[in-house]
Amino acid sequence: MPYGAEITPEGVRFTLYAPAQRRVRLHVDGLSLDMEARPGGWHQCLAPVSAGVRYGFELEDGLRVPDPASRYQPEDCHGPSEVVDPARFRWRDGDWRGRPWHEAVLYELHVGAFTPEGTFRSAMDRLDDLVALGVTGLSLMPLADFPGARNWGYDGVLPFAPDSTYGRPEDLKALVDAAHRRGLMVILDAVYNHFGPDGNYLGAYAPSFFTDRHRTPWGAALNFDGPDSGPVRDFFIHNALYWIEEFHMDGLRLDAVHAIRDSGPDHLLRELARRVRAAAGDRHVHLILENEDNAAARLVRGDAGAFTAQWNDDVHHGLHVALTGEGDGYYADYRANPALLPRALAEGFAFQGEVMTGREEPRGEPSGHLPPQAFIGFLQNHDQVGNRAFGERITALAAPEAVRAAAALYLLAPQIPMLFMGEEWGCAQPFPFFCDFSGDLGDAVREGRRAEFARFPAFADPARRERIPDPCAPATFLSAKLDWAARETPEPARWLDWTRRILQARRRHIWPLAARLAQGGTWRRVGDTGFVVVWPGPAGEALAVQANLGPDPLDGFADRTGEVIWTEGRFTGTRADPWSVRWTRGPAL
Repeated sequence: MPYGAEITPEGVRFTLYAPAQRRVRLHVDGLSLDMEARPGGWHQCLAPVSAGVRYGFELEDGLRVPDPASRYQPEDCHGPSEVVDPARFRWRDGDWRGRPWHEAVLYELHVGAFTPEGTFRSAMDRLDDLVALGVTGLSLMPLADFPGARNWGYDGVLPFAPDSTYGRPEDLKALVDAAHRRGLMVILDAVYNHFGPDGNYLGAYAPSFFTDRHRTPWGAALNFDGPDSGPVRDFFIHNALYWIEEFHMDGLRLDAVHAIRDSGPDHLLRELARRVRAAAGDRHVHLILENEDNAAARLVRGDAGAFTAQWNDDVHHGLHVALTGEGDGYYADYRANPALLPRALAEGFAFQGEVMTGREEPRGEPSGHLPPQAFIGFLQNHDQVGNRAFGERITALAAPEAVRAAAALYLLAPQIPMLFMGEEWGCAQPFPFFCDFSGDLGDAVREGRRAEFARFPAFADPARRERIPDPCAPATFLSAKLDWAARETPEPARWLDWTRRILQARRRHIWPLAARLAQGGTWRRVGDTGFVVVWPGPAGEALAVQANLGPDPLDGFADRTGEVIWTEGRFTGTRADPWSVRWTRGPAL
């Protein structure tokens, strides 16, 4: 790795990219050493120290900064870095080669809120629960070191350092190792589109990391395509390799890649995908996108520079609108056009070149040629719950029978399903937005959060906006912590049993077929609230779903034969009761 602290037989070699500095001093273990200025803006120094010592760099104006490639920050992002020996941990997953993608049942979790202790080690204690549930992969929200004691993770500033709030790097490795020994994949959310607003010192000594030629929702964009962009690209590509190689991650989920601006001949995403796959060798490693642009070209099979799958917000939006009737903001199109939901289930993207409300340019590309496994469906995730003013879960907004019908759709669809932590037992706790900023920044985040909702009719009243939880308050974070004891009470226990049974049905019926589905399906609407989707398979085989996502009975469904995989609600002949879903498998239908 060209950055950071490297342990050698002669000591530790420290390397910093600081093109805006003529001189840099290294402070380590009581020593103060001048670093050698090398060509290209690099500074390097070999010190007679070993793993465990703390260090930092002093710039020409006296400012002391941590290592941008620090592997551990024991005193948070403003403190010194610690030299970590990446070879010290003893792995026990030597036979692990990952899992094929069609077997993925993902479970998104926030390490700090997943358990009362909020640590990597305490998360290990719940792995057996997830295996018993039918989960096959953890999807960890970002871990990069952030300021303070609590954060969603998208304000990270030191992307190589797992935040010390959750434990040491060895503790994260122990979690991954334990997951692998139980057959669980671990996929990490990585943020390569911006740095957080507090604790990022790169601008002081490497301003070429940023560019004003592009903009993002969070300010200046990272420089992936302009002058001196080579070290910037290397920094993030090596970060991706670091998680795959040093931490044995089974994949990465890249946040908001539509905000990664790169107009060069080899887009950062393509280079990153190729490099990661080459490093993984014969391991199953899966690369996932969040991409508002709905770029189907990034998901093409057989292309080493393409990605495995994309979060399918279209499925979520369609399900959410059907359950709640909400139509504000980005829900408007989905309420106005219920056909977007079956299209998203069948073909992947709901918008495949059409203009979406609030946008001037067409959104998306045709996606029906892609296999269903190129998309990840969900009813809840951190964004769709936490971006609500009060962080309510779907169970607080819709009737249980409606939620189960929607869950039966996405949990058995040939797209890859993802649960959000606690969803399996109908968790009633909110997941609000939280962070640990103070001073002017804390005030700006607090007021900005309330101002964000002022444009919605429900929050036109200033008094109601004042009730929105303060994201910087410890109580807001604590309200998001899962109450594991609650799942043993009668109603959550029934929800949990239901989720286990439907995931068993997925393993038994969907996995064998999903691996062979080469492209999307066909769909048609039935009345105002119903639809049918059919996915043709090989040798005349097909998977089909009939659904009535409405509060009234609906007629007009075919009285199908074939093997019934799952029925939620009730079908009588051609008539479906309210909130009914039926999955069948058999000859081409």
